[in-house]
Amino acid sequence: MFAIIGILIVFGAVVGGFLMEHGHLKVLLQPSELVIIAGAALGTVLVANPLYILKGIGGGLAGVFGSSPFSQSYYLESLKMMYELLTKARKDGLVALESDIEDPEKSQLFSKYPDFLKNHHVRDFVCDTLRMVMTGGVEAFDVDQLLDLDMEVHHRDAHAPVTALSTTADSLPGLGIVAAVLGVVITMGALGGPPEEIGLHVAAALVGTFLGILLCYGLVGPLAANMGKRADEEHAYLYVLRVLMVAFVKGTAPIMAVEVARRAIPGHVRPSFQELESTCRGNGAAAAATASA
Repeated sequence: MFAIIGILIVFGAVVGGFLMEHGHLKVLLQPSELVIIAGAALGTVLVANPLYILKGIGGGLAGVFGSSPFSQSYYLESLKMMYELLTKARKDGLVALESDIEDPEKSQLFSKYPDFLKNHHVRDFVCDTLRMVMTGGVEAFDVDQLLDLDMEVHHRDAHAPVTALSTTADSLPGLGIVAAVLGVVITMGALGGPPEEIGLHVAAALVGTFLGILLCYGLVGPLAANMGKRADEEHAYLYVLRVLMVAFVKGTAPIMAVEVARRAIPGHVRPSFQELESTCRGNGAAAAATASA
């Protein structure tokens, strides 16, 4: 939502300032320049990136225009789920989790948390770790190292579309110059004609440079930056789960493990101790409603 508002402000401020200087808006409407710049940019994206990164760019751009899933209520719900899971392991033994982690889709416990089941990477991150812990003989340090490796690989994969889009943004001013040079070539062919015609050709050439810079710093660059922050948010979320599971493997009680994890939550979405305790102890609906309010 804020991304759409920001884009409207960028273009509104540029066009508004131009009109305040008594500029003619029609001069900025140069479809041929836009075709050169946008078409060439799209081509460079296709040349430089394999299919999975192109899909990542599409998914990332779609996510930019929605709200972040990693809200305070989402963290509370995740900690509540992990508390229930670890409490079950504490009371009945790790073997009691076998049916849950082997087939999460049919788990009675996980079925209460559809967002967790929907995120396949997070689901596998938790279930694969607990599956390994169930085998026994794994030290907490080794679990931590494994989760660190998993997070590093995922973070690198998540940032690959961001890097690709940032590279495209960096190329836009250069493509704008290409459009401008082509406009100058056309202008040279019009020399000797009416001054008004030459002026229009020069204006069209300059609009090419203008569009390249505006699309770089006013649209594509900020979208790539937003995608990068979304990837960082998911990384922070996985770090909270990692801290929680490592604490449990060390022998920490479930309620203390979720408290340790709460301390790892980024400050702007971190629930209070009372909210976490209320959620885990059975008043979760009210606490989650308060957190999302």
